[in-house]
Amino acid sequence: MHSGSKKIAGVAIRMALSEDREEEKSLKSAYAQEGIKTAAVDYGGEFISSVNKVVERAVVAAKREGVIKDTHADEGAVAGATREALSQIINKAIGLNIGGKIGIARKQDHISVAVFFGIGLLHLDEVAIGLGHRAVPSV
Repeated sequence: MHSGSKKIAGVAIRMALSEDREEEKSLKSAYAQEGIKTAAVDYGGEFISSVNKVVERAVVAAKREGVIKDTHADEGAVAGATREALSQIINKAIGLNIGGKIGIARKQDHISVAVFFGIGLLHLDEVAIGLGHRAVPSV
């Protein structure tokens, strides 16, 4: 179970909660020693108009960081997991602005995407986290 979906989900959440690029690099290095590939990317904007951009950024970051290969199945897994994560926060975020980070983790055939966003107007933010998982055969 340590290398399964529960572990990878926790790693994706941890990446989404990282404070800055320095912490991301440190986490990425530590997880790489466990055979876990990771990526994280910041995002902000109006929720409804941002859904496609968030999914796109997650896929691009995952490819750039070597979490996934440039295949239809891998890209689809990250896109699907990202959309699942976003669907979990839609009730809080609809019509408002979001800002935060997307965390992605993979080990073998487990891929998880976590989104951690502040949601709201001005300083009246709510926070929310969404999590999606997909299984894709590792090559």
